[in-house]
Amino acid sequence: MIPLLAIAAWSGTGKTTLLKKLIPALCAAGIRPGLIKHTHHDMDVDKPGKDSYELRKAGAAQTIVASSQRWALMTETPEEPEIDLSYLVNRMDASLLDLVLVEGFKHEPVAKMMLFREGSGHTQDELVLDEHVIAIASNIPLDVEVPVLDLNDLDAIVAFILAWLKAKN
Repeated sequence: MIPLLAIAAWSGTGKTTLLKKLIPALCAAGIRPGLIKHTHHDMDVDKPGKDSYELRKAGAAQTIVASSQRWALMTETPEEPEIDLSYLVNRMDASLLDLVLVEGFKHEPVAKMMLFREGSGHTQDELVLDEHVIAIASNIPLDVEVPVLDLNDLDAIVAFILAWLKAKN
């Protein structure tokens, strides 16, 4: 199974900002990361007016759009319950990945790096530290039982993840 690491925090804390820096840094360290992003919004990766969009809207339960650069599988799930993380991970090609980063899914039982940012509208007391939290990246010192990393020190965060990955193998 591909190791999973969720980057979890409240909205506006900087999950996407961190991931946009973390992914290329992991690639530079020789790690092939995948990403699963959870959203609470209705989203569509296709565009109205494009053939693939029109064909999918005509009733195709699954649609693959492919080019020489990339491909995407879209699956319609209007009557399905909330999709679970393990199902999504199993759709990924493990031979191409060393790690799957997960944005969101903070209630899933997978390793998590929580983010905490002072001034984001939440307090340290609101942090939910379950047995799956392996570290917290924060912009202030925290008194907790897990390692606290400097949210602004990308090198330290990458080093922590690399050490965590090595320990898992």
